[in-house]
Amino acid sequence: MKEYTSENLRDMYLNFFKERGHKVIPSASLIPENDPTVLFTTAGMHPLVPYLLGEKHPAGNRLTDVQKCVRTGDIDDVGDERHCTFFEMLGNWSLGDYFKKEMIPWSYEFLTGKDYLDIPSDKLAVTVFGGDETLPRDDEAAELWEKAGIKKENIYFMPRENNWWGPAGLTGPCGTDTEMFVIRKPKCGPDCNPDCKCGAFLEIWNDVFMRFNKQADGSYTELKQKNVDTGMGLERALCVLNGKTSVYETDIFENAIRKIAELTGREYGKDKETTRAFRVVLDHVRTATFMIGDEKGIVPSNTDQGYILRRIIRRAVRYGRKIELPEGSLAAVAEIFVEKYKGVYPELEINRARIAEELDKEESKFSKTLQQGLKEFEKCIGGLERKNAFMSQKDPAYVPEKVIGGKQAFHLYDTYGFPVEITQEMAKERGYGVDLEGYQAAFEEHQSKSKAGSEQKFACGLADHKEETTRLHTATHLLHAALKKVLGEEVNQRGSNITEERLRFDFNFDRPMTKEEIAEVESLVNEKIRENIPVEMKELSLEEAKAEGFTGLFESKYGERVKTYSIGDFSREICGGPHAATTGELGTFKIVKEQSSSAGVRRIKAVLVHE
Repeated sequence: MKEYTSENLRDMYLNFFKERGHKVIPSASLIPENDPTVLFTTAGMHPLVPYLLGEKHPAGNRLTDVQKCVRTGDIDDVGDERHCTFFEMLGNWSLGDYFKKEMIPWSYEFLTGKDYLDIPSDKLAVTVFGGDETLPRDDEAAELWEKAGIKKENIYFMPRENNWWGPAGLTGPCGTDTEMFVIRKPKCGPDCNPDCKCGAFLEIWNDVFMRFNKQADGSYTELKQKNVDTGMGLERALCVLNGKTSVYETDIFENAIRKIAELTGREYGKDKETTRAFRVVLDHVRTATFMIGDEKGIVPSNTDQGYILRRIIRRAVRYGRKIELPEGSLAAVAEIFVEKYKGVYPELEINRARIAEELDKEESKFSKTLQQGLKEFEKCIGGLERKNAFMSQKDPAYVPEKVIGGKQAFHLYDTYGFPVEITQEMAKERGYGVDLEGYQAAFEEHQSKSKAGSEQKFACGLADHKEETTRLHTATHLLHAALKKVLGEEVNQRGSNITEERLRFDFNFDRPMTKEEIAEVESLVNEKIRENIPVEMKELSLEEAKAEGFTGLFESKYGERVKTYSIGDFSREICGGPHAATTGELGTFKIVKEQSSSAGVRRIKAVLVHE
């Protein structure tokens, strides 16, 4: 097989679909727009959900991209051969255009073509939906694969848990899929199939055939259009294509590995523990670099995306200390990733200084208490071990206590900055657990005492097209424009989150707003609502939109054509929608809270009241 780099695989994929009538679109932000069900963009389909549901995309109905993604469910597994929190997803999209009979032959051509991946057809296996009580098995996909050139014995019908692709959030587009695997070695037995854990099959690509829309009550309805959504994870594909055993042994990480080796004097791959520590630092610094450097860049905090960022930075610090990575080194490793990716993701170059600054601040903050916290953790373990030894001597039937108390875990968090997940991980390494219920009770008691109640999250499904969410989305445009008029034109949106109940809007500003400023903003928004101004949408080229004075908040995510929304002369923004038809539909706008979000960023929470 050929040798592949991340650069040539990205280019090859995008060019293949560009030659087949697809428009190359840029990656969306890692921070989802108006989706309260997830913290990060978790899949290539996530930013395109409105278009999969039937909304018209400015670039057309054939798209291809490389999407930045973060998945946080496997953080504790990072350090093995394959898990990453950040990854890139190569994808192509049919929005009501082509379907299986076009996509499957294209997939085969890209996988086996001499000018493309050049994988021998007898080294490929595929799975298709095997059917259940709700849907028949996908014989059409199997026949198309066999016609393309896949051996019949390498086509596997699999159950729903293997070949059904659910929505990115709690609701949304979904459907059956077909998955593609490279056969790396002989099967372990007659029942071996691509779901076997023996390592004979390694997944490389996935084509989803979207026909359904999952509702909030768990039911499914037919979509207005049939869509194709594909996903090829760049890191895993590089690993498989180059015959490597680990995603960390690709060009993506090689320079960063050299940097860590230089800083520590340690050798990657020398032993299991050293290799694991290298991988944790590599993955977590890369992820933090993309989170901080994102066009909606976040900073470490104790809530939401900021909490995940803080957790992974602190986990990187802890593992870095295991290999004697000097304090202050995370920014140096991040610099390697900025250099590696800046040509693909220019926002990293733009935010280079901020990435280094935030990593240095968080590392310094945690380093000051890390050693003390580790000593306190050892005291917890030591106390349990002494108690268990004493009780075992007194009573041979005594069952040793193997759980760190919730109050102790909260003390490690509150005093030494250890996220409870880090305490869990350290405890697991020593054969102990953590009383999470007790930890939560201690946490809630602390919140109650400090009167710092927490906002409920993840209470509903995708909010994009619900009527009240649409009104609140439109209200954010009015709020943004009003803030600029009251506080100054330099004020810009830094993020938003909208549910059916309220909007949350972050903006750059370096002090709390006064009561008078809040009242003036509120009054200005309500004035525009009372005027019942039409909300007008036009599709323009990005250059035309700029020339006409439309605000583009995160320009690196836009394609060549964009949707623009005007509310009279008051608000003119580039936005994906959805929006109300007129401002008169919104009701009465009320700001319920103005507070700090992070350094230099304020947050407004507001509601719409209907009389």
